[in-house]
Formats: sequence, C-alpha cells, structure tokens
Amino acid sequence: MATTKFSFLTISLFLFVVSHSEAALDAHYYDQTCPQAEKIILQTVRNASIYDPKVPARLLRMFFHDCFIRGCDASILLDSTSQNQAEKDGPPNISVRSFYVIDDAKAVLEAVCPHTISCADIIAIAARDVVAMSGGPYWNVLKGRKDGRVSKANDTINLPAPTFNATQLIQSFAKRGLGVKDMVALSGGHTLGFSHCSSFEARLHNFSSVHDIDPSMNSEFAEKLRNKCPQPNADHTAGEFLDTTSAAFDNDYYKQIIKGKGVFGSDQALLGDYRTRWIVETFAQDQSLFFREFAASMVKLGNIGVTENGEVRSNCRVVN
Repeated sequence: MATTKFSFLTISLFLFVVSHSEAALDAHYYDQTCPQAEKIILQTVRNASIYDPKVPARLLRMFFHDCFIRGCDASILLDSTSQNQAEKDGPPNISVRSFYVIDDAKAVLEAVCPHTISCADIIAIAARDVVAMSGGPYWNVLKGRKDGRVSKANDTINLPAPTFNATQLIQSFAKRGLGVKDMVALSGGHTLGFSHCSSFEARLHNFSSVHDIDPSMNSEFAEKLRNKCPQPNADHTAGEFLDTTSAAFDNDYYKQIIKGKGVFGSDQALLGDYRTRWIVETFAQDQSLFFREFAASMVKLGNIGVTENGEVRSNCRVVN
C-alpha cells in the first residue's frame, strides 16, 4: 500500500444548493447531534484501506455511481429482493465492491448516534477521505442528505460508459447539471483504480474494419495490454491500473492520456475533442489546479438530487 499522506489543501466552499436540489446541505449538519461522526468514518475507511489497498478506488467509484443514479441517496447500497433487482446488481455495478466498509461505519455510528447519520452522507464523507488519504485534496463535505427508498438495476444504463466519446460524456454529465470542466475534473478520479479487461479490450481486438487496435492508443501500451488481455471476451480477471501511480491521487491520469495511454476509450477521447483537450493539458501541467477543480466538482456532484423526501436507514442495505 502506498504511504498514507494527507494534502491539507482545504477548499473554502460556500454552503450552497444547486438548482435541482430540494434540500439544503450544511458542512456543520451533525456538529450538535453527532460531532464524532467524521472521525468514526475516517477511522473505518483507514483501517479497511490498510487491509485492502483497492478500498480507496472502490469507495470513490461508489460515490460516483450512487450520485449519477437518482442523486446521492445511497440507493446503490440497497440489496436486491425477490421482487426487485437493485442498482448494485446492474451490469455497470457488478464490479463495485467494499460495501462492507460502509456497513462497518454505519454499525459504529448507530451505536454512538442512533438514527442520525444517513448512509448517503457516509458515502460522501468516505469518498472525500479516500482522496485525502491518497494524497489528494481535502474539502468540507456538505451533509444532511437523506437515504432513498428506490433502487432499480435498470437505472444503471444511465451511467457513463467506458466506451463513450467526448460528446456522450458531456451530455451525460450535463443531464446532472455538471459542465465540461466538471466532467474532465471528475474523470480524474480514475487516477485511483484498476479495470478488468472487459472494460477496454474492444480497443485491442478488431477495433474497426480498418484498425485492429484503437489508433488513438500508444502502440507500445496497446501491446502491453494485449499481453494482459490476449483473448477478447474471455472469462478472465486480468486488467490494468488506470494510471502509473494508481495508489496515489495525483494528475498522472492526464499525463498518461497525453501519451496515448488512457485505458478506457472514454479517457482517451478527452484528448481528441477541442472542448476537453485544453483542460486535460492544463490539469497535466498544474496538479494544484486539478486538485482545486476536482474538490469543487465533487461538492457539485454531491448536491445532485438531494431531497428531503427520504429517511435515515438503520441498515444501509434495506429500507426502514
């Protein structure tokens, strides 16, 4: 595991509500009702990350995937039932893991501050913590979300796919009130993580009638990936780290894209479009700017679809 380090680049952000939110969030929401909440969540996340170095990437991805479907309401945590297949069992979420970390934090919080901290807020705080623990920026998480009661696997079709081009990515983020700069900044979350071959092997085999390999990919990098993923659509769990410093939150993701070494088609597409290329190049040159923009965009993402029409689950896996 990479050495745990904090970058206390505290971002001063106003307590605001975006237009499509219905409930105001506040960085001090639990100051009176459960002042130790964030310390408990941080300790739980830190302990889990020591035993499993993939936890940071998984919790950050969990936050993205939760907020993109029905807003940040912890609907991704609900288990499927005999009557309903839930989000976590939708195809794009099959690889989302580490739900136990949220369960563990919730169990401690329920013992200390029962019926107080929403599962949605736990995810949001945990996502901030894994970024800071990995060397990235620290920001004040706005809190006060409620947990949703609806979770449908079919809704995961609305998640941006690793095959998307720049226009599709821009449109997908725009539907959630996020601009082009937000999209490029949040894509930088791929600086933490690993992908299985199934998410990018279409770029390596029979890419088109003209090219066997995606021509936007660095040829040496493509050959390396083909050695890891030799058979298209094979049942294997090999894969690739999404940048060369996958345990550290930094701007290496953008540097790799400029070299033609973006793992996903959606990553490399950011360099090929005039609307996004300049942002990629700027973030590759200025890590501190990327950190500031990422933190600001994470706050905006965390405001998506916030509503007062919810509950505080006692168990994050089931509605009350």
